[in-house]
Amino acid sequence: MAATYRSVEVAQPGGPIQLTDRPLREPGRGEVRVCVEACGVCHSDSQIAGGLLPGTVFPVTPGHEVAGHIDALGADVEDWQVGDRVAVGWTGFYCGSCYRCRRGDFVHCDHAKVTGAAFPGGYAEQLIVPQSGLARIPDALTAVEAAPLACAGVTMFNSLRRTTARPGDVVAILGIGGLGHLGVQFAAHMGFRTVAIARGSEKADMAHKLGAHHYIDSTVDDVAGQLRKLGGARVVAATATNPQAISATIDGLAPHGELLTLAVLDESIHVTPLQLINSSGTVHGHPAGVAADTEDTLDFAALHGIRPWVEPIPLEDAAAGYYRMMRNQARFRVVLTMPSPV
Repeated sequence: MAATYRSVEVAQPGGPIQLTDRPLREPGRGEVRVCVEACGVCHSDSQIAGGLLPGTVFPVTPGHEVAGHIDALGADVEDWQVGDRVAVGWTGFYCGSCYRCRRGDFVHCDHAKVTGAAFPGGYAEQLIVPQSGLARIPDALTAVEAAPLACAGVTMFNSLRRTTARPGDVVAILGIGGLGHLGVQFAAHMGFRTVAIARGSEKADMAHKLGAHHYIDSTVDDVAGQLRKLGGARVVAATATNPQAISATIDGLAPHGELLTLAVLDESIHVTPLQLINSSGTVHGHPAGVAADTEDTLDFAALHGIRPWVEPIPLEDAAAGYYRMMRNQARFRVVLTMPSPV
């Protein structure tokens, strides 16, 4: 009888999430098979399950916040061994030879493949992935801790380290959710004067526990005015999916400040040229990163004790976990866990 593994699948765009058995296959040239131990449930999975991401192949197995260990090696795989602990993020493959890759811009590879869209993702007991998608997990992190860092974590760490902010600068994190609760931790440990912005006074204690030096309650405070009182924000990292809340921060930028848009949002934010001219400000986005960026994120988190706040649930409850994420009920990351292999 052929060996099988359990996998969560969506048969068609917007269809139900169903657990099924799939035949186990061997990795091809340049690929490895990963025994999945944990997989975060990210809001971007809804884009994939809904068929909104070009290149998605149905039936689809979502999941791009993967942590596990290598179970088998394909031909021509170098520098990886069976048993190595690995994480796999959004960018599961880059070619290394296109125009952008030849200039080191791997995250914008012309032939990039998204984990869980171009090939089956981590809502499963097994995952076959190209070796360019692998990041090493340090011993200090468990699989459940490492998984959300492969997308939410690297999105925050990699984007913040590429801004012009320097230690001591004011950096504001708008929204304390799956991205934001990690953003506050990373910003504080990167030496920034960290401001958390969220709705409600009850979140202040949580923000300070995460490492924020200041908290702004957007329901009662003039957000831009409060940021200006702190000297203005060198960076506002917007993780909230509220265009009005994002727009409200722009007048709080310091000279040469940056509004960094990270939340996946298809609505427009309002900013006038005059606002940007007066502050010499910029508005820009940033993708998560490639495997090397994920590895840097994991190492930094391990070094500084940064951990995601998670709700682990077993793979068979993936549908319940997914819809909990969609209703914004998770605090702050649902993580699917797989049974230990016999």
